[in-house]
Formats: sequence, structure tokens, C-alpha cells
Amino acid sequence: MTTSSIDRVAYRRSRARRSTAVAFASTVIFAAVLLFAVTASPGWPRVRDSFFNLRIGWESLPALLDGLWLNIRVLIVCEILILIVGLGLAALRTLQGPVWFPLRALATGYVDVFRGLPLLICLYLVGFGLPGLRLSGMPTSPVLLGGLALVLIYSAYVAEVFRAGIESIHPSQLAAAKSLGLNHRRTMRLVVLPQAFRRVTPPLLNDFVALQKDCGLISVLGAVDAVRAAQIQSATTYNFTPYVVAGLLFVALAVPSARLADWASRRVGTRQGAL
Repeated sequence: MTTSSIDRVAYRRSRARRSTAVAFASTVIFAAVLLFAVTASPGWPRVRDSFFNLRIGWESLPALLDGLWLNIRVLIVCEILILIVGLGLAALRTLQGPVWFPLRALATGYVDVFRGLPLLICLYLVGFGLPGLRLSGMPTSPVLLGGLALVLIYSAYVAEVFRAGIESIHPSQLAAAKSLGLNHRRTMRLVVLPQAFRRVTPPLLNDFVALQKDCGLISVLGAVDAVRAAQIQSATTYNFTPYVVAGLLFVALAVPSARLADWASRRVGTRQGAL
């Protein structure tokens, strides 16, 4: 390296260290001012006892962790089912030719309905409507019914993400696959889907970060998850601290996924910029 190159590298490193130091100092100052403003307010002692009671939070933690474990299991199962159903819907919506119009219309109608339907209303319709039919073999577990509602709603969003990824593949790729003698099924499996998956990974991860939070809504059907456990503990102790602890547990669950989504977005951006 030449002297000028070494000087430029040293200058950039010094600027980076200075920027880091300024950012850290400004963050500490802002946090200190905010903390002082909150703790100096007249109602802070009452809020502290009602929302940040360490003893009650510690005593309610085991029940909340048991409920969070249920949320995690629901999340894993729903993610798998959502990927399968969403990919199937996207494949149906990308079928070409008039003979496939009924399937395209059915998939489009599904996406339109469940993207527009609020999740809470879907939970009520599925959780209380299906058992009300009294059909033989119909599940009545609030966990299963809540998971079904989550799959119905999020599959519509994921289907559109997959469809966008499939349609982003350049037509020349399809023409090249056709020239090699590949049929539609093999073209999708070998050419289109591998590229589409790489492109839609960041938005898929963002959808699943949102799903982590919405898994807590199965509590409205009676499932004893982290939110329901916090409600029980709060009603027992006449204190809101269990809700704060449950919220912190969900944040701790979502932060790694959010960082993974950011990393995937940067990786895709870097790869596309290098092409």
C-alpha cells in the first residue's frame, strides 16, 4: 500500500472511532435525561410499585416462562404450515392459461379475504365458530384453533411475498429452462424457486417477527400462554408487573429474529449490488 492509501485508511478508522464515541455519548446522555424525567415525576412511586415491582415480577416469572414455551411451540408449527400453504397459494396464482382460471380465482379470493380480515376477528370466528358447528372430529383446543387462525391470516401475506419473488425472476430464465426441455414443474423447482427464495428471505423473516408477537393473541381463546399467564398473575397480585415481564420476554424473543432479518437484508443488498 502507498503512503496515501495508509493515510486514508487511518483517517477512516479515526472517523469511525469518533462517530462511535459520539453516538455512545449522545445515547447515554439521552437515556440519563429520560430516566431523570420519568423518575422525577410526581406519580413515579405509584407507577413503580404497580408496573416495576421486582418481587412480583420474579415470583411470576416461572408461570410466564411456561406460557412463553407454549407460544414458541405454536410459533414453530405455524411457521412451517404458513410456508407450505403460502407457497402453494403463490404457485396457484402464478399458473398460466385459461384452464387454471378457477384455481387462480380461488387463490386470489383467499388472499383478498384473509389479508383484509383482522386477526382478532379471525380468532373469534375460528375459535368460537368452528366448535359451534359441532362437527365430528372438530378440535376444540384453543391452542389448535388459535394456531389455525394464525395460519389462515399469515398464509395470505406470505403467499404474496412468494408471488412477488416468483414474478421477479426474469422471463429469460424461463425461456432458457424451456429451451433445455424442462417442463413447468421442473422449471419452478430447479430454476425459479431457488432464486425466489433468496430474494424473499428478508420480507419472510419480517413477517415471522410479526408472527412472534401475534402468537400472544391466542390467549383470547383461553389458551394459557405468556399473555394469559400474565393476566392470571396480575389478577392474583393486583399488580401490572407480570404484563411488563411478559412484554420483555416477547421482546427478548423478537430481537434475535429482527437482527437476523436485518442481516439477511444487507446480504441480499450486497449480493445484488455485486451483480
